[in-house]
Amino acid sequence: MRLSKEEIHQEIKRVFMKYGLPEEKAEICARVHTESTYDGIYSHGINRVARFADYLKKGWVDPKAEPTVEKDLGAVKIINGNMGPGILNALFCADQAMEMAEKYGIGMVGLKNTTHWMRGGTYGKYAAEKGYAAVMWTNTEACMPAWGSKECRLGNNPFVMACPGPKDGPVMLLDMAISQYAYGKLQVLRLAGKKLPLPGGFDKDGNITDDPGAIEESMRIMPIGYWKGSSFSAMLDILGAILSDGVGAADLNASEKGSCGGCSQVMIVIDPKKISDGDKMKETIRREIEYIKGGEPSEGSNGVHVPGEGMEKFHKDHDENGIFVDDSVWEEIKAL
Repeated sequence: MRLSKEEIHQEIKRVFMKYGLPEEKAEICARVHTESTYDGIYSHGINRVARFADYLKKGWVDPKAEPTVEKDLGAVKIINGNMGPGILNALFCADQAMEMAEKYGIGMVGLKNTTHWMRGGTYGKYAAEKGYAAVMWTNTEACMPAWGSKECRLGNNPFVMACPGPKDGPVMLLDMAISQYAYGKLQVLRLAGKKLPLPGGFDKDGNITDDPGAIEESMRIMPIGYWKGSSFSAMLDILGAILSDGVGAADLNASEKGSCGGCSQVMIVIDPKKISDGDKMKETIRREIEYIKGGEPSEGSNGVHVPGEGMEKFHKDHDENGIFVDDSVWEEIKAL
């Protein structure tokens, strides 16, 4: 079905307030879920509403908790999320990192003991729209086998990079899981009755497959770049833990605190205006985009793309036709 942004926002806000979030917090969380959906990231927008409500109900997320600064080292802060809503903790930390970048040129926040931040790209986009460059990531509970293993011992550890776009253009944004496809993407395609564009994991018998449901069942998603992605995931997990004074996959258990319950996140924000003239920076970005997109498209491709531009396609469609919402997902939310 297709719905308006306001209709989605208000329904999500209603649910979050019903499950214990104060109105001001429910308003912000609902806005972020709605914006993610509007950007075309259904898996971590509208599709995560019921799960977040369940976490509130189970007490895995404390609706009244506030983040606290444990260490202030100038351009580095360690912040305890106190198991509050991950969206609110991440926005608070992004603001802290931007304040430090404004003062020192760079700011790093290590956030520990927090909960699922939903769409990681939200916070990179937030910083980039204010003129900053950002590198951010979170670790997660083990949900992916290390290369050469059958057992899930790695997180998919979403990784974000963002910076301002060219003059009058959208921001540059990379937001990716370290698995070939995030579990949320598997859900979206399964609900739509579609196969994956490329193989994304193994079925329960160890066969490589493009069937999203079979991968969900086996819990054997494939890391990007095979052994390279496996190593990348391990380092993000370890660095996330030590740079936040938090914990990694070895100490995260989704059955006890929900997905990402107690996870560690890192936000590094840089003020590029302290390094380069703003107009020069935007011209550099414009030239790079022009150069990349000037390459001859390969056979069968739908063109050459750069990070972040896919959102424009979704915005155009959603503005003209309403925001797409899976019928079963919407009915689940309405029933909450």
